[in-house]
Amino acid sequence: MRVLYGLVIVTAVFSSAAFGAEKRAVFAGGCFWGVEAVFEHVNGVLGVRSGYAGDSKATADYDTVSSGRTKHAESVEIRFDDSKVTYEQLLYVFFAVAHDPTEVDRQGPDTGPQYRSVIFYADEKQKASARAFITAIDLSKAFTRPVATQLSPLSAFYPAEDYHQDYLKNNPTDPYIVAHDLPKLAALKQKFPELYREKPSP
Repeated sequence: MRVLYGLVIVTAVFSSAAFGAEKRAVFAGGCFWGVEAVFEHVNGVLGVRSGYAGDSKATADYDTVSSGRTKHAESVEIRFDDSKVTYEQLLYVFFAVAHDPTEVDRQGPDTGPQYRSVIFYADEKQKASARAFITAIDLSKAFTRPVATQLSPLSAFYPAEDYHQDYLKNNPTDPYIVAHDLPKLAALKQKFPELYREKPSP
């Protein structure tokens, strides 16, 4: 058990005897390459896809989204076994490792509304959990700026083009990956050793 942002972290118990349902979470936190890679290395995650959420299927392609003129955000869809990792634990990783939740319409070198921080909640339970996290982080004064993460209902998730999938896994020496995303994996291993796994999900 640890404390982060004023919240108590309860370590998941990983047991083959436990039976859980497959659940889904959709987060946006800048370029989807790094966010995808982080969650691929979380125990209990069954699979992660990069894609787009926030607008229609007609505008869900990289060139259109990159124009900044859609309501889409570069996002990741995370499928997870909730007997091995909880939605709340995924939120810890999202806020503490995957991105900077205080950035507005940008993340590191990437700028535009397509890089905004968003939690696309699937139901009221996810919405309540996300809201509680944001409130706790702001009250803890963990950051010098308030959390900018938006909460939006998930209407649909559209997978990105094939060349974006598993980008870090397939391009580990890409200069962008080396500079911006490999440090996130190192931070995951350091901050959440009980959740980290060396081999990424399929």
